[in-house]
Amino acid sequence: MKRIHKLPDHLVNQIAAGEVVERPASALKEMLENSLDAGASKITVDLAQGGIKLIRVTDNGSGITADDLPLALDRHATSKIASLDDLEQVGTLGFRGEGLASVASVSRLTLTSRPADSAHAHQIIAIDGALHPAEPAAHAPGTSVEVVDLYFNTPARRKFLKSENTEYAHCEATFERIALAHPQVEFLLRHNGKVIWRLPVQDLAERVAALLGKDFISEAIAVETSAGSMTLSGFVGSPTYSKASRDAQYFYVNGRFVRDKTAQHALRQAYRDVLHHDRHPVYALFLSMDPAGVDVNVHPTKIEVRFRESQAIHQFLFHSINKALAATTAGSSSPVPAQGDINTSANTAAPQAALFPPRTPVPGSASGSSGHTPVRPFSYQQQSIPLHVAREALGSYDKMFSGLREEEQRSTPPASAPALDSLPPMLSPAQLQALPQASEGIPPLGFALAQLHGVYILSQCEDGLIVVDMHAAHERIVYERLKNALEADTIPMQPLLLPVSFAADRMEVATVHEHGEQLKQLGVELAPLSPTQIAVRGIPVWLQDGNPVELARAVLKDVREFGLSQVLTERRNELLATMACHGAVRANRQLTLTEMNALLRDMENTERSNQCNHGRPTWSRLGMKDLDNLFMRGR
Repeated sequence: MKRIHKLPDHLVNQIAAGEVVERPASALKEMLENSLDAGASKITVDLAQGGIKLIRVTDNGSGITADDLPLALDRHATSKIASLDDLEQVGTLGFRGEGLASVASVSRLTLTSRPADSAHAHQIIAIDGALHPAEPAAHAPGTSVEVVDLYFNTPARRKFLKSENTEYAHCEATFERIALAHPQVEFLLRHNGKVIWRLPVQDLAERVAALLGKDFISEAIAVETSAGSMTLSGFVGSPTYSKASRDAQYFYVNGRFVRDKTAQHALRQAYRDVLHHDRHPVYALFLSMDPAGVDVNVHPTKIEVRFRESQAIHQFLFHSINKALAATTAGSSSPVPAQGDINTSANTAAPQAALFPPRTPVPGSASGSSGHTPVRPFSYQQQSIPLHVAREALGSYDKMFSGLREEEQRSTPPASAPALDSLPPMLSPAQLQALPQASEGIPPLGFALAQLHGVYILSQCEDGLIVVDMHAAHERIVYERLKNALEADTIPMQPLLLPVSFAADRMEVATVHEHGEQLKQLGVELAPLSPTQIAVRGIPVWLQDGNPVELARAVLKDVREFGLSQVLTERRNELLATMACHGAVRANRQLTLTEMNALLRDMENTERSNQCNHGRPTWSRLGMKDLDNLFMRGR
């Protein structure tokens, strides 16, 4: 057996390069992080042949003195840490001092730098790890690192590199990740002499829109929460703006892009109620916290971290995103404000007033007898058309909706009662004050016109047509009601006048014998009639129009498969979603205009009502511009 001996430094560097410099994108990451740590406000990146032939990063940072240039290419030499305490609370992106040394051992590297207080720059060249003496050079204040012919001296490693296009795609992805987290820095990326990205100094929203697309930022929900020393900011995509892969998920800890299972699980859990099972959310989130609370020295490329209080991080991320998603209601494109009054002002611009005339007081209300103006009274009237041929159609239209207005007015409470009581009892008084504001009394989802094939509700809104999937919408409404009621331990039960019995196997009967009393917490009352028969005596009041037998079978199936305790804790939402699906209004059921409008108002007052329990959208808007394009109006 051969004797143990110490490896030469050059071989050690090449071994380290196998871990740190996996491909050109890895070298680019190390160089960009050094520029940011040097306080650069402008960074230029030049690539050739996907980074295999050339990687050059130029910045205007603090620079390196001539005496320190050889140390910059030496292993474990750094200006960023000096003790274990510094390592345990690293605030910089780099800290090991081995990135440039590893790159220099497998390439031809030229390092040129000039501190701001120096009269001229100095340059040092490393070829195959061998350093040439530093010599004067011409360079603006800052640093330039040029890497040529990566892996030229290790042909076996170079064979593992992919095509030029693939390697460039990895380099561009690395560039975008770093640029996204530093909007205060100007970035420029050129590939084979062609400018690919030119990013000026921007605010975070502009940088996110530039890199992830304006369509994302228009559909995104802004997040800004804090707890103790932790702060979470950024943007999360609405559930309808989802992807088939995880490529558009950007999560940063103290400015460092990381992939962390704790964060991924927390964010996935926050989306579970509103995202389709085979889709993935899109987000750009930035977590700031005490550096001592996270260990970044757990992975060669620093792509992974370890949180000292992972459970606290999980809870903070989950509740922050869950709260942001819950603050969206149907008809509003942005989260509902946390506080504010419902707008009852009648002031609008002239074009708006021409289409929707000022609201008229509801009959029976007297000024001074109540402190509230009636909320969203139905006072709609189509704009008059100065054409004789349209009068008959206008009369029919007005006749149809005047009946609706009279019906709504008859159901309006007297003036002595608070006007807010007329809204569905879904939200607390504080939440009622946060409902989306409606211009001139037009609710966000408008008012129902008709039902299409017993499946969709057609509604006229302020700027076009809204189509609502009535089953999906009602399913979400019932689901949220069941969740809120179970949290308060008060799911109201509707006893059946005539109990419904069904054939059951012995396991189902045994489940009823064992858990019959606990099932009442779910608003379901079951009683065994015989070894093969079960009677349904009560169901949740919101599911009274559903099939009680199907509901009972679904509940018993979950209880048998997972156990009652797990059903009431970990799988509670899954069971309630199943119950809501059974109780929601079915397709081909004819609804009256009053019922349709009631469903629209419930949607506006229900959290997460933009999606059903399975993550599918509940409504879609077709604006006037879209309709005009269909008929080529104005062309």
